[in-house]
Amino acid sequence: MGSNNSTLSKIPNVGDLMQETGFTPAHIVRLYDRFETLDRDKKGYLSLKDFGSIKELALNPIGDRIIGAFFTPGQETVDFHSFVRILAHFRPVDKNQPRDPNTLEAINSRTSKLRFAFQLYDQDKDGKISRGELLQVLRMMMEMQVTEEQLESIVDRTIMEADLDGDDAISFDEFRKSLEKVNIDHKMSIRFMR
Repeated sequence: MGSNNSTLSKIPNVGDLMQETGFTPAHIVRLYDRFETLDRDKKGYLSLKDFGSIKELALNPIGDRIIGAFFTPGQETVDFHSFVRILAHFRPVDKNQPRDPNTLEAINSRTSKLRFAFQLYDQDKDGKISRGELLQVLRMMMEMQVTEEQLESIVDRTIMEADLDGDDAISFDEFRKSLEKVNIDHKMSIRFMR
């Protein structure tokens, strides 16, 4: 317990960070240790190169896009608070925790998780997933498992089924509706205390 308190005391505004993200003190300490491990040069921030050393992301076909989600346009570094806020999207939803209707939507809510996933596809940030963007992501994910013709067929069928307004793209609302029956909390959760 003493070392947890010592670590927590190093983090400015840690109480606000825990309230915003829903992480417990133990989670914050674990994430801080992970952050410090990735920050090999002890700069106090992470760069794209630091994220590249995460084996799971290096092996993931869309790892570059996931890493990119940690950085806002023009930003080249991520501090600890930003690191924790992004990872909070992957915190499992606590179904026993009552939701206060006067607070903002939780960072790990179904809608927030879907927004995070949506932006991995919507690379030009225009609020829609175009045929080209979908094709690009699926090409990375499927690699050589299907032919280009099969891939284009999957993209065409996906857009046809999800595009409700007929603009040949998928908006966030269409994306959300197309995933109504998918257990997003299960698919987009990381157990932080293993």
